[in-house]
Amino acid sequence: MKICTDSLLFGAMMPVKPMARVLDIGTGTGLLSLIAAQLGAGRVTGVELMEGACLEAEGNFERSPWAGRLMAVWQSIQDFADKQTERYDLIVSNPPFFENHAHAQEPMRNAARHDAHLKHAELVKIADKLLARDGLFYVVLPGQSVSGFIRQCMQSDLYLRRQTAFRGYVHNAPKVIALTFGRTQTDQPESETMTIYDVPGVYSAASRAYLTGFLLRFPVLERAEFSR
Repeated sequence: MKICTDSLLFGAMMPVKPMARVLDIGTGTGLLSLIAAQLGAGRVTGVELMEGACLEAEGNFERSPWAGRLMAVWQSIQDFADKQTERYDLIVSNPPFFENHAHAQEPMRNAARHDAHLKHAELVKIADKLLARDGLFYVVLPGQSVSGFIRQCMQSDLYLRRQTAFRGYVHNAPKVIALTFGRTQTDQPESETMTIYDVPGVYSAASRAYLTGFLLRFPVLERAEFSR
């Protein structure tokens, strides 16, 4: 699975508090876990069902500057949650998008894109179980899944705090939406739309501000300024 700009922006906009305990459900090769560590998380656990992906995540963690704060776990999130007593300040997931869709031929691609191994309702229940009292649950979904997912979260007393719609250009409809949930209900959740590109190959000022610290295509001086 290639890393897409939507996933990078989703990660770069994670609500990570300093030294937070973070759980990355379905870490894949570890992208979101690595970003969480770079943003200042104190301890990040990436849980991954597929052995090959988990081994790659583990290698990526070991080669990163934050190896001491990152751990990859090869296990289903269901089994992990059954035995886990720790609670997390932030639970993040880029979950399988598709429900009842035709599957591709590659098993790993199916696991990443379809919900056969992790239904959305199950993800919500696991997040509810493992989330700290003041913690946040952060997830990205296609637009058609958002309203149903919000209803499922409300049934577990997880309430929408913020939603960010990602679109390629100003004239495009949003492709995916990042949702942030907490245990405290708010009268009016925050809402925004992030436009990724001004024109082909040129990032918007807003997306560039988030991505500067994570993409090598930006000038060294600009990335150095971000890291201060």
